[in-house]
Amino acid sequence: MDGDDRGTGLQKTAREPGLVWCYRCDEKGESVLDAALPPPDMSFRWIHLNLSDQRSLRWLEERQEFGPSIHALMLTRDSHQRCVVEGDVVGLLLHDFERGFDPSSVGRIGSLHVALSGGLLVTGRYRPLHSADLFRARLEEGEAAEDAETALGVLLGTLTDSMGSLVLDLTTELLDAEENLLVDDLAPDTRRLIAARRRGAQLHRMIGGMRATLQRLERQPGLPPELVPVAQRFQPRLSALDTDIVAAQNQLKLLRDELDLQAAQRINSNIYLLSILTALMMPATLVTGFFGMNTSDLPFAQGQHGTLMATVVALVSAGGSYWLLKLMGLVRRQ
Repeated sequence: MDGDDRGTGLQKTAREPGLVWCYRCDEKGESVLDAALPPPDMSFRWIHLNLSDQRSLRWLEERQEFGPSIHALMLTRDSHQRCVVEGDVVGLLLHDFERGFDPSSVGRIGSLHVALSGGLLVTGRYRPLHSADLFRARLEEGEAAEDAETALGVLLGTLTDSMGSLVLDLTTELLDAEENLLVDDLAPDTRRLIAARRRGAQLHRMIGGMRATLQRLERQPGLPPELVPVAQRFQPRLSALDTDIVAAQNQLKLLRDELDLQAAQRINSNIYLLSILTALMMPATLVTGFFGMNTSDLPFAQGQHGTLMATVVALVSAGGSYWLLKLMGLVRRQ
């Protein structure tokens, strides 16, 4: 019996998907968030899957409510943002930042796979994403996700708020760098500017792609009517965020132009200084070259203090060159 029970348990475990967390809500409005697969009689279920787990792929293939297009969208590794409406099932593929060992850091762009069918919302990722922790935190704080409409609102709202926070952080970072440069003459680290440029390009691509995806979703003829307002609600906010990130990119370009201008001014100043020094040393070099010819009848060659006199001639020639340059207006204060 023990062996049979163990074998049954292993078969059951093999059939279950690779869960990250699950949320379920019954008809009374009571919700539970845990890591157990919710029973099918719940009024609403939100299942977040690890798509790198083969059990998740098998579990998705067994879902009869998902058609071929939804299956393809959930299992694809293509990261292009898009939407699919097949029957009464809505599929989305949206961008989010992958999460590494440091939860506060952002790096590569990952994909969030979404399938929404009536009382079931399935989300999945191949690599850990920032949004999954934010979804769970909002649900733990008691945010309502009692049906498809509210759950999709929570999902899109969380992604939009996360991107808005990143845009605000980037804008603040650039403003501080510009203030330090213009007021305190403290140049920002070039590596930080490169990272900010990369992050701005990533956010622009993510926000613009998500807005275009929601616009296409709104125009889908088979989209359930209760989801149309949800698709419309976040488009103005995404449009504003896209405008903000473009402004941040322009600000970064102006900051880099200011840095390039200051670097060019420093180079010109150094070249000017070297040019003045060269002009002052040329007459002295001519004098030393003249007295170094080792020919007969050189001035000061036979008398005393010849070296001192030659040095005086060199200094006088350098002083005369400086006076001539100043008279011509070529010597200026830096």
